[in-house]
Amino acid sequence: MNRFKVDIKNLKQTEELAKKLAFIIEKYNGGLLFLYGDIGAGKTTFVKFLAKYLEIQEKVTSPSFVILNEYHSGKVSLYHFDLYRLEKEGISSIIDEIQEYTEDDNSLTIVEWASYFQDKLPEERIEITIDYAEEETRVFSFNAFGAKSKQICDEIKG
Repeated sequence: MNRFKVDIKNLKQTEELAKKLAFIIEKYNGGLLFLYGDIGAGKTTFVKFLAKYLEIQEKVTSPSFVILNEYHSGKVSLYHFDLYRLEKEGISSIIDEIQEYTEDDNSLTIVEWASYFQDKLPEERIEITIDYAEEETRVFSFNAFGAKSKQICDEIKG
């Protein structure tokens, strides 16, 4: 496991972190990100910045009510899940589906509210927790699991 933190002081730094990660994700032909954080921490904002730098052409929105948004116009396909509104039974019904999306080459699968998905975590993944430090400040904590994810995180740390 590979752990590190990035202190973010403003929205511009959030965008710069997303830009760097998007470039690396493209280089590695995708990956799996699990996002953790309170409501309003910036999970969807971070996803929107990632999509921008992956050259996704569609408008990226939160999939809170639809569970999954798919975008295929960028450098990699983006599958954006939001598990917030699912009950335990609902989560168990889509675990295999999420796993299938992670097996698609040249795609990035992002799961918001990943804390609801704790039963069968894929071995290859990056977990990102976004915490409030102050009003504008956030701390992004990265945990990498699996060889590819560790390589991606090593490049993020630079």
